[in-house]
Amino acid sequence: MDKNTILLVDDHKIIRDGLKLYFEGNDKYSVVAEAATAKEALKLLEENDFDLVITDISMPEMDGIRFTQELKVFKPEQKVMALTMISENQHIKHMLSAGVNGYILKNADKSEIFKAIDTILSEENYFSSEVTKIIMDNMAGKKKPSKRLTLETPLTRREKEVLELIVKEYSNQEIADALFISVRTVDAHKRNLLEKTGCKNIAGLVVYAIEHNIG
Repeated sequence: MDKNTILLVDDHKIIRDGLKLYFEGNDKYSVVAEAATAKEALKLLEENDFDLVITDISMPEMDGIRFTQELKVFKPEQKVMALTMISENQHIKHMLSAGVNGYILKNADKSEIFKAIDTILSEENYFSSEVTKIIMDNMAGKKKPSKRLTLETPLTRREKEVLELIVKEYSNQEIADALFISVRTVDAHKRNLLEKTGCKNIAGLVVYAIEHNIG
């Protein structure tokens, strides 16, 4: 079975080397390339395909936010996971807006890193427990909420319930079970949410929920 290929992007060689050790002998994933800067990574991505990009945020010349934005322009379906020490709400929100598929902190252990990768490659988003708490605290109003936007077509009660569970990282099946509806109905609600909010993806819906204090 072919291994899933990973590109590591971090300006600290010691971090890249440490992460590569995690994947030694792993039968599912393989680090096939690495880059010390976002510009190096973009060049690699123009010439090669990778199943997953793992990137830091704080980097010289171009940070992980702009890197993800530029990457998603020419490879919109590329899976990207942020692995960083930065846990500030604004950075999380900007990375989500850029289209990142996962966000975990560098204090995560090996098992959580693998869990995050598994989740992202199975077409779901993954946020570490610390990151999820920051998102939920913001939604609960512990941080200054952004001004609400009045939609021409407001969200229904059920759509808000689905959105709250999306933020909590529920899978489609888990949302269906929690709300006693079918997975097909969950998909329909997600499509409606994307259309009503103007978001392009699930990460965008999470940002929308944060900005509009839904939850």
